[in-house]
Amino acid sequence: MTFARGFGAQANSAVGGFTSRVDDRTGEAAHRVAGVITMAVRVLRLPTAVVLAVPLPFVLATLVLGLVADGGVRVVVLLAGLAMAAISGAFWARRRNILRAVEQPDKLATELGIAISLSDKVHETRGALERIAGGGGWRFFDRLKGAWGGVRMTGRWIDGIGDLPRARYFVPPKIGTTVTITVAALWLVPVSVVVTLFALIGTLAGSL
Repeated sequence: MTFARGFGAQANSAVGGFTSRVDDRTGEAAHRVAGVITMAVRVLRLPTAVVLAVPLPFVLATLVLGLVADGGVRVVVLLAGLAMAAISGAFWARRRNILRAVEQPDKLATELGIAISLSDKVHETRGALERIAGGGGWRFFDRLKGAWGGVRMTGRWIDGIGDLPRARYFVPPKIGTTVTITVAALWLVPVSVVVTLFALIGTLAGSL
């Protein structure tokens, strides 16, 4: 608890120090972008919950089949089950963090303004982010990732972004990781069914 409070105080202090660098136009743009991000995340809350929940029975079934299988089949099935569980776990953690990040839109907007100001091309970055306000949907995070495509990630950027507990999930490098994890989670839905079917066949064949 002491460590958590200390880390939170350090983050808040860093954010407070950066806030004075945000100009009015950047602040206004950040508030608009924060509103779009907040709406998109809330709209996607239920669909992402479905994507998270659907593969879970198949992941669990694969792990159980791996435990009861014999020989090489056991190793292969367990590895497949653990890989799928890792994807589900990563998606659950990232989804939880993103939902928490939009709980306070005003604070998210402040941090986004700081993130824009930390970039090496403030005007270009601000304009790019303003162009993502074209609705939500599954492609939203792809558009958000693309908006940051022209930003050069310096050591100063990475250090500064690390102090932004909310905005860091919507800027590089975490935005790229979010897109990758989401794509993997979407693929996990059909893949988990196929893997479970093959695991069942392999387990039954090995027991004969």
